[in-house]
Amino acid sequence: NPKPLAPLALQQRVLPSYRAPFFDLLAQAAGGLHLFAGQPLTVESIVSADPAAMPHVQIAWGRNHHFRDPSSRAFLCWQSGLLKWLARIQPRALIVEANPRYLSNWFAVRWMHRRGGVVLGWGLGAPRSGNPLERAFRLAYLRSLDGLIAYSQRGAAQYRALGLQNVFVAHNAAAPRPAAPPPERPWPPAQPLTVLFVGRLQARKRLDLLFRACAALPADLQPRVLVVGDGPARAQFEAAAAAHYPHVRFLGALHGEALRPHFAAADLFVLPGTGGLAVQQAMAHALPVIVAQGDGTQDDLVRPENGWQIPPGDLVALTDTLREALSDPARLRRMGAESYRIVRDEINLERMAAAFVEAVEGRPSPTPSP
Repeated sequence: NPKPLAPLALQQRVLPSYRAPFFDLLAQAAGGLHLFAGQPLTVESIVSADPAAMPHVQIAWGRNHHFRDPSSRAFLCWQSGLLKWLARIQPRALIVEANPRYLSNWFAVRWMHRRGGVVLGWGLGAPRSGNPLERAFRLAYLRSLDGLIAYSQRGAAQYRALGLQNVFVAHNAAAPRPAAPPPERPWPPAQPLTVLFVGRLQARKRLDLLFRACAALPADLQPRVLVVGDGPARAQFEAAAAAHYPHVRFLGALHGEALRPHFAAADLFVLPGTGGLAVQQAMAHALPVIVAQGDGTQDDLVRPENGWQIPPGDLVALTDTLREALSDPARLRRMGAESYRIVRDEINLERMAAAFVEAVEGRPSPTPSP
């Protein structure tokens, strides 16, 4: 029998701005959502969400006590106020981050179970990493949960490989189902073709590799490159462009409607480094994509029919893939059409919210056919 849903509670260590549309949709799908979060460390450069962007969510702010930063293997976090928040709202179901290093979550799970509540974990997966003690610590936490919601099929497979039950998949989405038809791009396309990058300019995005790869292409394939975004590595990337590939325009940070004409003008989206949720935005604008392999979320999103996955940090692979992609504009258009279909039919914020509700209610979401 489906478990009662409301009130639904959700814990997050931090509340980044890019998650606001999802949490507001989840609140509407679940008939309400109570959300508890703290503030990030300055070193993380995370922009916190504006509560006004989530009118359907009831937000409570706790205080994060961090030991080390999240990049450290010794990182731990305690969130003050979490148990008081639970006592105040008395949720029947709680979703927590599936990270055992958030020590207050262990107590939240125990608090919920003592009162007959359901607790689900939400996470990337459980790759075989760390020493035996770290793996045992993680497994004990995961086993304390009533179920898990994975970002991807790869993450779900990792949880199941540990013998964990009640594993669901909610594909990690950053874009809503497209409301508009795909942009009409001219045919034949203007030359040179346009390569687009959208994202925060951090060193790990490896735009220097993109510029060097473009410079290594034959002259008749060298594209125009548009870079949308700002961040701490902007000066570094501008210097790299000046040194290796002057056919680059840095447009600064753009959002919402201001991004639309640049997606429409592009022929190919490239993410040469790690991270980056703009891949789905690009796909919603019918763009084929080249992305570096990462945590598994790309496996479900980027397929041979709509793009390429390459090893991170591999200049030769990026150069060869750009050469293959830019040499066949007609194929790029076909792949872009498939990108649009994937975001319209399979991986979008609406389906992600529905998958969360189905997981809490204990009924699996059917996997859509490609």
